[in-house]
Amino acid sequence: MRIIFMGTPEFAVASLAALIEAGEEVVAVVTVADKPAGRGQKIQESAVKKFALSKGIPILQPDKLKDSAFIDALKSYQADLQVVVAFRMLPEIVWNMPPKGTVNLHASLLPQYRGAAPINHAIINGERETGVTTFFLQHQIDTGNILLSEKVPIGIDDTAGDLHDKLMHVGADLLVKTVQEIKNGNYREIPQTLIAEEQALKHAPKIFKNDCRIEWNKDVGEVYNFIRGLSPYPTAFTTFQGKTLKIFACRPLRGHLTKEKEPGSMVTDGKHYLWFTTVDGCIDVQELQLEGKKRMSVEEFLRGVRLE
Repeated sequence: MRIIFMGTPEFAVASLAALIEAGEEVVAVVTVADKPAGRGQKIQESAVKKFALSKGIPILQPDKLKDSAFIDALKSYQADLQVVVAFRMLPEIVWNMPPKGTVNLHASLLPQYRGAAPINHAIINGERETGVTTFFLQHQIDTGNILLSEKVPIGIDDTAGDLHDKLMHVGADLLVKTVQEIKNGNYREIPQTLIAEEQALKHAPKIFKNDCRIEWNKDVGEVYNFIRGLSPYPTAFTTFQGKTLKIFACRPLRGHLTKEKEPGSMVTDGKHYLWFTTVDGCIDVQELQLEGKKRMSVEEFLRGVRLE
C-alpha cells in the first residue's frame, strides 16, 4: 500500500519512523516550507524533513495546499492512503484524493479536545486521563469517523512536555496498527456523533501568547495545572519588575500565606526560594526565565537579580 505522510514537528517523526520500521511503503513526505528562525534567522528545516532526508524519501514543501503544481505532484505518487500527524488543515481536494482516504492521528480521546492544543488543555483542565485517536479526515476539523483509540494516564506532576512524549510513542504504535488494519480491510469506523451525544465536550483551541498570562487570583491547584500545562511551551508567564517572567517548573504549596498577602504577591528569602501567592496557597517556583536571560533554577535567578 503506497502511503504519503504529512507532518512537521518531532511528534510526527515518531509516527513516520514507526511506519518505516513496520515495513510500510512511504512514497513521499509533505511538510512545511523551510523558514528562518531564532536570533540569527537561520533557515530551519522541519523535524519531519530532516528525518525524511536521512531515509531518502521524496519531500514536498508547498506554500499553498491548493496550488495546482502541488496537487499534480501529489497525484503523481498514486498513493493508496495518506497519513497526517501534526500538520495543517487540508483542503478536500487533498484529503479526498487517495482511494483509501486520509487518516489523522490526534493527541486526545476524540471527540474530546478537538483543536490545535489538546495536550496543553487536558493538563490545564486537571484531567487524569487522555489518549490518542486515529480517524478518517472529513470536512470539519477533528470530526471524522474514529478508527482506533488508546487511553494514556496523566500523572499529577506531568507537564505538557512529559505528556507530549508519552502520547508521541503510544500514538506512533496506534497509527501503525491503524494502517495495517486499513491495508487488510478489517477495520471499522465509529461516528463521533455517537460518542458526542453522551458527553459534554471540551475543546482545545490554539493557545496564543496573551492566553499564557498567569491569573494569581485562582486557587493554587488551578494555577499549578495552568503552569505545567504550558511547560515547556508556550510557557506560562507573569510580570517581574516590569519584565516578562516565564515559569517552567514549580510546586503547589497549599494553605500558605492566604490571609497575609494579596494574590500575586512575591515571597522570597532572596537566596533559596521564590513564591507567588494565590487565593489559597503559594506557587513555589523551581525553574524560570526572565526576559532577556536564559532559563535557570530559582537559586541562580536570585543570585543574579536585585530585588526591589
